[in-house]
Amino acid sequence: MSDAADTLRERAAELRARLHEANHSYYVLDDPAISDAEYDGLLRELKTLETEHPELATPDSPTRRVGAEPAARFVKVEHLGRMLSLDNAFSLAELEAWEERNARIAREVCEAGYVAELKIDGAAVSLRYEGGVFVRGATRGNGLVGEEVTANLRTIRGIPLRLRSPGVPALLEIRGEVYMTNSGFRELNARREAAGEPLFANPRNAAAGALRQLDPRLTAERPLHFMGFQIQTDSPLPVKTQLDVLELLAAWGVPTNARRSLCGGLSQVMSFAAQAERHRAELDYGIDGVVVKVADLSLWPELGAVGDREPRWAIAYKFAPDLATTRLLSIEINVGRTGTLNPYAVLEPVEIGGATVRLATLHNFADVARKDLRVGDLVVVKRAGDVIPQVVEPVVEERTGAERPYRAPDACPACGTAVERPADEVAIFCPNASCPERIFWGVAHFVSRGAMDIRGLGERTVHQLLERGVVRTFADLYDLRREDLLTLEGFGELSATNLLAALEESRQRPLSRVLYALGIRHVGTVAAQLLARRFRTMDGLLGASREDIASVHGIGAATAEALAAFLAAPENRELIERLRAAGLTFEEPVERAERTPLEGRTFVVTGTHAMSRKELTLLIERHGGRVSGSVSGATDFLVAGADPGSKLEKARGLSVSVVDQAEVERMIAEDAAAVDTAPGEEGTS
Repeated sequence: MSDAADTLRERAAELRARLHEANHSYYVLDDPAISDAEYDGLLRELKTLETEHPELATPDSPTRRVGAEPAARFVKVEHLGRMLSLDNAFSLAELEAWEERNARIAREVCEAGYVAELKIDGAAVSLRYEGGVFVRGATRGNGLVGEEVTANLRTIRGIPLRLRSPGVPALLEIRGEVYMTNSGFRELNARREAAGEPLFANPRNAAAGALRQLDPRLTAERPLHFMGFQIQTDSPLPVKTQLDVLELLAAWGVPTNARRSLCGGLSQVMSFAAQAERHRAELDYGIDGVVVKVADLSLWPELGAVGDREPRWAIAYKFAPDLATTRLLSIEINVGRTGTLNPYAVLEPVEIGGATVRLATLHNFADVARKDLRVGDLVVVKRAGDVIPQVVEPVVEERTGAERPYRAPDACPACGTAVERPADEVAIFCPNASCPERIFWGVAHFVSRGAMDIRGLGERTVHQLLERGVVRTFADLYDLRREDLLTLEGFGELSATNLLAALEESRQRPLSRVLYALGIRHVGTVAAQLLARRFRTMDGLLGASREDIASVHGIGAATAEALAAFLAAPENRELIERLRAAGLTFEEPVERAERTPLEGRTFVVTGTHAMSRKELTLLIERHGGRVSGSVSGATDFLVAGADPGSKLEKARGLSVSVVDQAEVERMIAEDAAAVDTAPGEEGTS
């Protein structure tokens, strides 16, 4: 083998090792070792090496996390051992009965103690490792046989592609849970709403659905995480308790939940569970209880399982569900800005989890039909954490015959236009671009914070402007005069001046914000940014073909089709030209500043600031900083605004510097000033 080939092989091995270490630091230790920019640079170099020299690629290469070809179908695979489900307990009495049953089989149970772990509300999977390398992943399935989803699981960066310890058995399976954070779920639904796509009901469904995508590139777009909790192998392991198992997993580089406790008895288990339930709202992921396991692993084989279903050595202590029963008074419809007809339930007010619920989502008309919901039904309503209240099912046995079956409308309730039902979608659409509801929500979206951010133009003001005929399209907003505003309810000289100033400021928004603000179907914030970075100007985009748009990495065929159709419509071209005449900036600025004064520094942004959190994040990243979602020992600065929450307390506990938006801007300005006055630079004496 030549010296050049040896050098390339060594460099590829070095890059893989550095990327694996970076993933471990970020996802397991919550202590980022390198910046995102440095990580991306290393990954790009490795991809280039492996593309030019395919023989250098290995099964555990970080480049294999995304990019596998779509599968035609899922293959059934057998687990190393059965993946059992857990029996449930809802009270101390039921836990005591479980302990008593176990004590009849193994007296030592009561003295062995228990390990209590949070029960994450996700999707169970098994990860197969051979020689320490991840080779196959599968869903739980029926417990004995699951569906292979290896390519999808590889996209989850928290799953190690190679285990870290040299003492790893030749063959093993790691059991764990794939889940989506609440914040990630909200961002995902916000993108889907902006793109006119159906919303997911909850993080668990979104995570489970992501695992069953035939195209792993779609899985990679969802913010998935993994936590391990069990090892299946026939090889001896240096462990005696379940706590040892969790510590061994962490040593191998597998993410585990740090919120666990070794309990001497059930009273301590209940204390742990009560504390977990009190603080569950502070977690960024869903939990529905606590898993209680006999601590001593040597007792597990003796305790065995109930048939092929449930282990006796573990049980789930479930929190009281956030459910209530109430009357479905009516099914109403919102018409969204892209024309989607969205049904929702009007309920007899009911208290769930400390909040009064009057409205609940029904997702779509297909879901209403599947559940056979009828007006007048007694229904079960669920409200869990940050998830929008939803109607779970009707209480069929309580029906009297007076309930009225529901039929999806054939015409838009706002304008009377016949609806459209695309064959490949569950949504129903109003095709009338002049529909008053579409126009209202379209203008409300255009002025919103994530779009053009025109402050002072709330929904009430938008409604007044439309009702009086002062505004008919987005472009009309830029023709507003002071006298138009002074006739509106709630407006005086100061508020009119402020709104006109906000309109003036909005003319400078970058192309990505304008694209998102236009409310084009399937073009959410991410798609708008990808398109703006690729085409740079509105003219560049207007001159692009559907094929040109579809060639942008991250833009799918449906988005390209919708955008091309929008840009081809004469009325939309006219709207764009009117916005151009109004002075909007139809360009995307260079993403990073020439100098990077914040390079190598990690920031966490919390609270409310003068600019939006997204704008502040972009400002920091544009000047070289890295923005993380959680405070850790690796955090350099917490950027705290009004109502900073628990992150401020954690930052102070870790002696992290606390600054505000003004201080960040000062850091950037001082660096620029230092460059301007530095001796030896061109133009200085």
